[in-house]
Amino acid sequence: MRPILMKGHERPLTFLKYNREGDLLFSCAKDHTPTVWFADDGERLGTYRGHNGAVWSCDVSRDSTRLITASADQTAKLWNVQTGEQLHTFNFDSPARSVDFSVGDNLAVITTDPFMAFTSAIHVKRIASDPSEQTGDSVLVLKGPQGRINRAVWGPLNRTIISAGEDSIIRRWDTETGKLLQESEPEVGHTKQITSLAKSSDGSHFVTGSLDKSAKLWDIRDLSLIKTYVTERPVNAVTMSPLLDHVVLGGGQDASSVTTTDHRAGKFEAKFFDKVLQEEIGGVKGHFGPINALAFNPDGKSFSSGGEDGYVRLHHFDPDYFSIKI
Repeated sequence: MRPILMKGHERPLTFLKYNREGDLLFSCAKDHTPTVWFADDGERLGTYRGHNGAVWSCDVSRDSTRLITASADQTAKLWNVQTGEQLHTFNFDSPARSVDFSVGDNLAVITTDPFMAFTSAIHVKRIASDPSEQTGDSVLVLKGPQGRINRAVWGPLNRTIISAGEDSIIRRWDTETGKLLQESEPEVGHTKQITSLAKSSDGSHFVTGSLDKSAKLWDIRDLSLIKTYVTERPVNAVTMSPLLDHVVLGGGQDASSVTTTDHRAGKFEAKFFDKVLQEEIGGVKGHFGPINALAFNPDGKSFSSGGEDGYVRLHHFDPDYFSIKI
């Protein structure tokens, strides 16, 4: 399985996202410039210029016409995917961290970081079908969690929002009333900061990765814990195969805590676990720094990883991957 190395970012990668058809891959990094690539051969299609800070995450609409990005420059921006034109800028009082389009693309959930006197918050914005009618008003603002909210995504039928972050608790919010419906049980939950959260392709469950060196699989309806995957390094990124029962974890220490002795080349691998048996079944090496972002192509035949080293690595699976017997 020879990876395709995509070098388009000057700084560490933060997020990767495929469009629904799986022919485009969007990458975010700390270098202010989200980039779009052909997911097949890794050719760079273009960049989205306009942010003045690290871009933490992105999402693309179902029809692949619009991209939304969240940045440390205290804005979230809507873009025309094809032309790279900025359609709208949502301004906030603190850095924007996570973005997620709702089913139907007419709403977006955006989280903002604690900053100066402001606490972390979850904002729900209406996304107009005509960009000229777009406003910056929030439909709903949710507050409460302590510390940064690293990820917030829509639950089934847009009725709930699932959020997770620095305080290691997963929360489920009602999108009609803004009420907090549920929190994950501390006994079964993570013990350290939750870094990442990814939904399954059918939206029925999701996986979280944490600095406590584990990933956990949850039911999206009642936050019951289904499985736990234990590894020996902090987990920065998680994703799930849409085809096979595989969960992929990526991580390694934060760059600031990597000692020289620990920097053995390619030690930073994406680890594959059997979703049901919770056993490690393999790994893909290659990055020269912690893996910060992972994404599976919706067709399940390839996946990509983004690292602290500034590279995106695109892996197309060999045929024998699909016949792994455990």
